[in-house]
Order: sequence, then C-alpha cells, then structure tokens
Amino acid sequence: MFACTGFATSGSTEPLSPFTFNRRDPGPTDVQIEILYCGVCHSDLHQARNEWHNTVYPCLPGHEIVGRVTKAGAEAARFKAGDLVGVGCMVDSCRTCPSCRAGFEQYCEKGFNPTYNGQEKTIGGPTFGGYSNAIVVDESFVLRVSDKLHLAAVAPLLCAGITTYSPLRHWKVGPGQKVGIVGLGGLGHMGVKFSHAFGARTVLFTTSPGKIKDGKRLGADEVVISKDPEQMAAHASSFDFILDTVAASHDVSQYLNLLKRDGTLVQVGAPELPLAVPVFSLIFKRRNFAGSLIGGIAETQEMLDFCAEHGITSDVEVIPIQQINEAYERMLRSDVHYRFSIDMNSLKQAA
Repeated sequence: MFACTGFATSGSTEPLSPFTFNRRDPGPTDVQIEILYCGVCHSDLHQARNEWHNTVYPCLPGHEIVGRVTKAGAEAARFKAGDLVGVGCMVDSCRTCPSCRAGFEQYCEKGFNPTYNGQEKTIGGPTFGGYSNAIVVDESFVLRVSDKLHLAAVAPLLCAGITTYSPLRHWKVGPGQKVGIVGLGGLGHMGVKFSHAFGARTVLFTTSPGKIKDGKRLGADEVVISKDPEQMAAHASSFDFILDTVAASHDVSQYLNLLKRDGTLVQVGAPELPLAVPVFSLIFKRRNFAGSLIGGIAETQEMLDFCAEHGITSDVEVIPIQQINEAYERMLRSDVHYRFSIDMNSLKQAA
C-alpha cells in the first residue's frame, strides 16, 4: 500500500475536506496514475450527500479522471509510464456475464465496481475516486487520452461525454433526424455538441431564455423555451429522438408528446425522486421511454477518439480543490458553464 491524499466527506451533511488514505500497490495488470484533472459530476453531489441512500462513508468522489501513468504492472501490456490516460465511472466488473462479454460492462449482471463508493477488493474498504492525487486501476478499465486536446476539458468526457454519446449512437442519431436535447448543463451541453457533430437537426429545450445564445454557439439549430406552451405546441409529434439530461424533478410528459410515432425519449439525468410517465403519451403513438447508463469501455474509447478527431471537449471552469464545496453549491444554482474541472495540482497546497 501507499499513502494518498484527497478530499472526502464523512457524512451527508459534512463538507468535503482533506483526507489521507491508502491505495493498493499496482498488481500485475494494474496501472498507477497521477491524477492531473478530475471533473465534478452532479452524481458526485448526489453521492456525497447520500441522496441515493446508498453512500458508504468516508466518501471520496470523482469519476471523470485524466492523468498520467507513473507505474505499470509486469503484465500490463496496454500502457506504460508517461502515457496520458483516463478513468471513468467503473474500475472493474465481473467480465464474464453476457453484458460484459458484449462490451457493455456498465450493465454487468453482477454489478460493475464503481470508481468510488464501490468495494476495494484488494485491501478492503470502499473505492475512492478522483478527488485525489493518484489512483490504481486495472488496465482493462483505463482509457487512452489524446494530447491534442485541453486535458482539463477532456476530464468530463469520462462521464458527461459518454453518458450522452452512448444513447445518441445506440439509437443511430444522424442526418435527416430531428433531435431534442433537454437541459443545458454538464450533460446537456455535451448532448448538443454530439448531436450537432452527428449531423442531426438539433433543438435545445431550456427553461432559461438566457441560454439561447449559448445553445446556438454549442451547435443547436433552434432553442425552445420549455415554459412557453406555444413554443412547445409548435413542435408536437415532430421529434425522432429526445435526450433528457435533467437531474431534477420535472414533467417528462411534455417531451413525450413531442415525439413522432415510434420516437424515443431517453432519460440520462437522474433525479432524486421518480418521474411520472403518463401511459397514454406512450401507447397512442407507440412511443418509447428508455434509459441509458454511461457506456462500455470500448465505446468510451471510441468516444474519446471521436472527440480527438473532431476537436470536441467539455466547456469547463477549472477550479482548485479548495473550492469544491462552493462548486457543489454553485451546481445546485446552475451557476457553471458547463462543468467544473479540478486542477489536482492544487491538492499539494491543501495538504
């Protein structure tokens, strides 16, 4: 084992603060990574505050990790010291079930092992995430990162990026389709970028008139203010696909009614409370209401390569780790455009 530092919380009402803990030494197929940047996901806030009622404390969040390999195990063939890499929401899975064998480790029938709030199977205790100076991960769950892009802006791709990329790819979004993106936050701004890059006519739905200009800058062909009944009615039964990224309670029926026959609405935002889905909005036009969870390792690598090729990154505000509690409060106020990325070099000043 070796000592690491990070920021963690000891309870749902406690702030994140400096925390010292142990990581396992790299095993034969492990890589040890110096963490350079870690994105701040709304899931981090949910988990730290036990809003999903499953948090194990102490909780050290962070699953949008970009760093540099410092050590590689004797049998680790894919990476070497000095490589730029990423780690997302998973650090292991059973690898034997049908989903894992198909490359959908996020749907592992036995449950994937999350980057934090999971089980550290070698030394025991919970897994600790990326709000720290280093991490050790089996190379099968490590991604290669291009040096062509701004690394702080790459970090959120490991969750916000793949969470939106995967359903857009799975439902074959592309030219000739009309696609809606609900919400312009950490997930939504990536959904707009990807939908535009895939060639679809992209419509952003937002409650904030102040986001119209930014939505169009990010690639939306049109921005609809969802609180305006006339604007919503003008789009009735016209969408092939809608991606709902909103992580707060909201009325999903107003978006289901915008789908064509056989259209699909995919929910990727994870509100604390259940959403009410009106059955008649589905059955009269054979509409589909679906969900999607991040992406498998192969697809995440595909996404990172696509972003490198097309120059796509998240819009980020880079912060020091000392501002993480303030960042959580700002996230709740939607006061970020559009993702926080922690410069982990600041952790040295917090030690």
